[in-house]
Amino acid sequence: MSDSHIYINIEQKIVGRDFFNEKILELHQQKIVFTNGCFDVLHFGHVHYLLEAKKLGDILVVGLNSDNSVRRLKGPSRPINGEKERAFVLAALSFVDYVVLFEEDTPENLIKAVRPDVLVKGGDYTLDQIVGADYMRQNGGIVTTIPFVEGYSSSRIIEQLKTK
Repeated sequence: MSDSHIYINIEQKIVGRDFFNEKILELHQQKIVFTNGCFDVLHFGHVHYLLEAKKLGDILVVGLNSDNSVRRLKGPSRPINGEKERAFVLAALSFVDYVVLFEEDTPENLIKAVRPDVLVKGGDYTLDQIVGADYMRQNGGIVTTIPFVEGYSSSRIIEQLKTK
């Protein structure tokens, strides 16, 4: 397989919101798992979390905060890595099926577009804090958390780099 073929396969996993409208019947023949985040400085905790999320279904969709959304949530010095690079790195993970950017502060509208069977967040969230949980429950979906891997966070890595 050529390098350009691999690159194309990764880029095909980065889709827009409209993709889910077009493919909804085809995709929903399988169990769709949705999660979201900034995934600014990808680390072991992220990869572990995404792998565990994939185990909850057949198709893993990752909603990725756009650069503007990350700045609003994390401050003007973030993100460290741009949205295109973050999307590419996530899409390169074999167990991530689709990555879709969203501009809003929350993924609520994206969750409604994807219509997942399972909505998952890290264990640092309680079920009542998970955006989209009400929508999922109203539509027969599952909302769950995955235990947080202690000691790993993008913010912590960035702070460690600043002090070294």
